[in-house]
Order: sequence, then structure tokens, then C-alpha cells
Amino acid sequence: MKTKYQVQTGGKLYLAGEYAVLTPGYGAVIQFIPIYLSATIQEASTYQLVSDLFSYKVDLTPNKDYSLIQETIRLMEEWLVDQGLDPKPIALHIAGTLGEKGKKYGIGSSGSVVLLVIRAMAALYEVDLSPDLLFRLAAVVLVQRGDNGSMGDLACIAYEDLIYYQSFDRAWLHEVLTSQALSQVLALDWHYQIRVIQPAISYDFLVGWTKEPAISSDLIRQIKGAIKEDFLKESQVAVKNLEKGLLEGNQKGIKTSIERADQNLKALNPLIYTPALKELQQATDGLSACAKSSGAGGGDCGVALSFDPLETQTLIERWTEKKIEIIYQERIGDS
Repeated sequence: MKTKYQVQTGGKLYLAGEYAVLTPGYGAVIQFIPIYLSATIQEASTYQLVSDLFSYKVDLTPNKDYSLIQETIRLMEEWLVDQGLDPKPIALHIAGTLGEKGKKYGIGSSGSVVLLVIRAMAALYEVDLSPDLLFRLAAVVLVQRGDNGSMGDLACIAYEDLIYYQSFDRAWLHEVLTSQALSQVLALDWHYQIRVIQPAISYDFLVGWTKEPAISSDLIRQIKGAIKEDFLKESQVAVKNLEKGLLEGNQKGIKTSIERADQNLKALNPLIYTPALKELQQATDGLSACAKSSGAGGGDCGVALSFDPLETQTLIERWTEKKIEIIYQERIGDS
């Protein structure tokens, strides 16, 4: 066993399907963002857990700030024992905030931290985890904590790719976790879907940050409570057509699907789009490019797909004029 290992996990942003994906059976298209958290891990005489987010370190004694990390370690130790391994105390240091110089972009989540700890422990014990098993282990941690998110962030970050994701029933998983052993639960069919999407078209993918925090958890709960069948159906049509457009290289189909998802979110609750997010989206007016809010909305980030390099530059200039910061840009689809 090596003395010390280093691992990393990235972030994610939704292209379409946010909010609807919370309902089992409805999907989303999610893009991996290679802006990273990192961790170093090694064996130690006692547990030593350190995160850049906090000014102190802890062991496994329950601690509110470190509870997510501590619970992930306990889950992984249970899994390692099932694999015939004997877990030892560790020194774990988590670095980064999925942002720069203290800025938080809203591209990550608690899920990024869970995946990071799982990856670190798998590296230390030199066990290979498939993206799917990594996703499942992380989902168990969050569901046991009472997290009722879609787990789409876990799927995207575990696979480190552009994916179609369709969620499972978190209430069902919570129930079986109380009655079956971890190894049995991991072997069950959870009835989710994760498909990697390989676009058959080239485009510039841009992420614009509004420098505003996302909406509050209270408002998110209100929005979730307003979700009706027509919103879900409209979202699924947009998501499936977007996946189809990307796979077929259909520029018009991609643009139409993004615009459809954009309008569906605006109809769900106007507070999802702040003035800055509206400006981010409207900056594509007159262009073949398309843009929308990403994630919960009410702040943080929006995304754009631009099919023409000259239009990409125009879009960047428009965003810059509106003081929208470009935190990530990637050419997708070029071999």
C-alpha cells in the first residue's frame, strides 16, 4: 500500500430536466464540469479529518460540520469489510471549494464531497470502483442522511461525462436500507437510468456565473410543491429531444429543446430567473446559440451552447458587458 494517495472530483451543471428529475421516472441531461475538489489520504494512528471549509480538524467523534465526511467514511468501512478488508484509521485532507479564491459557483454539492471521500478510500485500499458502484455508494450515504435530491449530481460526477439520468425512488431505497444488508441493497435493481451521451455535433459549451447565490432552500421547497403533471411531461419531452438532438447532431433540435426547457422553467416559477439570468439567456437573441438557467435557479450559473465560433465570441462579449463571468468553456464534439 502506498503511503499517500490523491484523488479529485469535479462538478456538474444541468442542460435540461432540473426539478422534473426529482420525480422518479423523469430524466435530465447533465454536463460534467472539470473544476475540482481534491483530497489526500493515508493511513494514520488515529483518525484525522481536515477540510479547507473549516478552521479545525476532527476524528470520528460526531461533529455537525464534518458529519457528511464522517458518515461517508463509516459507510465505506462497512463496504470494505464486506470485501474482506480490515479498515484502519486514516488522515484525510479535503482541499478546494469548486470555485476560485473563496468564490462558490454552485456547480457542486454535498454529493461532490461524498464521491471524493469514497474515491479516496477506494484509492487507499487499492480497490477499483466502477462509475456505477461509485454512484450507488454515494447515493446510499445521502439517502441515509434523508437527502431527497434526485442524485443526478452523483451520477454525472461519478461518470465524469455528459449524461442522461433518470432518477430512482429515494423513499424505496431508504426503506430497503433499513431492512437489508448493504451488500444486498447494492445488488438490487434500483430502476434508474444513466446513459453517457456522445454528441455527434461540435459546439462551444459555456458556463456563465451571475455572482449571485442560488435561491433559498425554502423557495426551492415552494417550487417543488408547485410541480404538476404538465410540467413533468413538458420537461421530459424537452430532455428526450435534447438527448436525441445531441446523438444525431441535429443543431435545430438541440436549440429547440433547450428553449423548450427554458420556457418550461420560467412557467414553473418566475423567480427561477433572476434579472442576471434573464440577461444571460437573452444574450443569445439573434444567434444560433441557445442558453438557459442551470440547476435550482435564482442565481448562480447559466449555460450556453454555441455552434459557430464567431457567435461564441459575440456571446462572450455580451456576457462580459452584463458582468456575467465565464467560469468554464469547452469545445465539445471535436475528435
